[in-house]
Amino acid sequence: MSVYLWIALEIFFSVLAVGHALLHKRDARAALGWVAVSLIFPFVGPLLYFVFGVNRVLTRARQLGLRTQWRFDAPHFKPLALEETALESSPVPGALRAMARVSDTVTGVPLVAGNRLEMLVNGDQAYPLMLEAIDAARRRIFLTTYIFESNRTGRRFIDALAAAVKRGVEVRVIIDGIGEYYSWPRAGTLLKRRQVPVTRFLPPRLMPPTLQINLRNHRKLLAVDGRIGFIGGMNIGDRHVAAIPKRWPKPMRDVHFKVIGPVIHQLEQCFIEDWRFCTGQRLELSPECHPLEDGALCRAIVEGPNEDLAKLASILGGAIAAAHRRIALMTPYFLPPRSVLSALQTAALRGVKVDVVLPRHSNLPYVDWATRNMLWELLKWGARVYWQPPPFSHTKLFVVDGTYAQIGSANIDSRSLRLNFELNLEIFDPVLSARIERFIDEAIHESSPVSIGQLDGRPLPIKLRDAAVWLFSPYL
Repeated sequence: MSVYLWIALEIFFSVLAVGHALLHKRDARAALGWVAVSLIFPFVGPLLYFVFGVNRVLTRARQLGLRTQWRFDAPHFKPLALEETALESSPVPGALRAMARVSDTVTGVPLVAGNRLEMLVNGDQAYPLMLEAIDAARRRIFLTTYIFESNRTGRRFIDALAAAVKRGVEVRVIIDGIGEYYSWPRAGTLLKRRQVPVTRFLPPRLMPPTLQINLRNHRKLLAVDGRIGFIGGMNIGDRHVAAIPKRWPKPMRDVHFKVIGPVIHQLEQCFIEDWRFCTGQRLELSPECHPLEDGALCRAIVEGPNEDLAKLASILGGAIAAAHRRIALMTPYFLPPRSVLSALQTAALRGVKVDVVLPRHSNLPYVDWATRNMLWELLKWGARVYWQPPPFSHTKLFVVDGTYAQIGSANIDSRSLRLNFELNLEIFDPVLSARIERFIDEAIHESSPVSIGQLDGRPLPIKLRDAAVWLFSPYL
């Protein structure tokens, strides 16, 4: 092949990759990065872009007829104008009512009243209640998790799910295709041996090669009989149980939430969409669940790369902008997109108390390095940041003015807000929000504050390392 033909092919593929990135990338940094890679590295750059940079998940979702702007369409729940919900007579401040209208418009999912939630700390509190719900199931069990370990805790769940199948319960399990490799033997294999219907979300393959390895299902969801659910940031495994001796150096602290009420149907809808994405099979929603008296107002927020809009980032920004008194958040990984970072800075400048609680050392050191490079942008304007001591806190909590809260699987970083499939629940309830705020305050009491002087005092080689890693923060 002549050198001119090689040059022509290289130009053709580079122009093709650049054009596709310019037309389809919505993040300017991501578009610029892929354009540079495609132009600088002949053949290799365009190949990397078409393997890792093209969102094939969105294409598959459209092929299956799944909603890319996810909307809850159960026949017994119809979206209501917010004036027709309990919101107008609730203790939610007026500013947060306006924010609720933002999330109502962004999600297309109704805010439903009559839900009861219970905060559960670590697997010591969460797992027994989850297993109890599975053992009591009579009709159906939906379970989604990122990591499903096959150690003692994982096998207890496998046994419970297999027993439910034998009782005639409809059981469906989704495990992320990468997350299941955190332990061996794989939980998915053990479930299949026990005749439990299970599917892997975008599992890696050599033939044909997997092209979506960077897009993971990070959701954690258990819904039982359409009446009881569990949601939060906790995976399934021994590392979340303090009473079990650990075989690894970094056990985790985390929280989960038990949920009862009509919002369970929104959680079911999320699972049904994921199951259809993985298998092509359609499942039906459970019968109507009646609201409980004096329950909380809740709404599911479903986020993922099959969506056309960064819903979580928009809703977080709206909630931050609506804050009058305090914003308190706890997250294991903190690399917020510029819109969320700017909203936090502006809130601090308005006099809102902004408290950010982070682990001193997470299980991903390179994320810690990148975070340390950008924290001065918050500290400079009066926000307060705290290092939480070991063990590693995997907790994800967000509270505004002690009245509004978000819980779920999403971290405050670009991976969660742009690449991962995530599931959060927003809650308008002063009692539960105050409980979550107290939990964050207890963590702050055990933590040490971060100062600009500490960040400036890092040795020059460490600063250079942290800044270099920060350049890749959209992909960490």
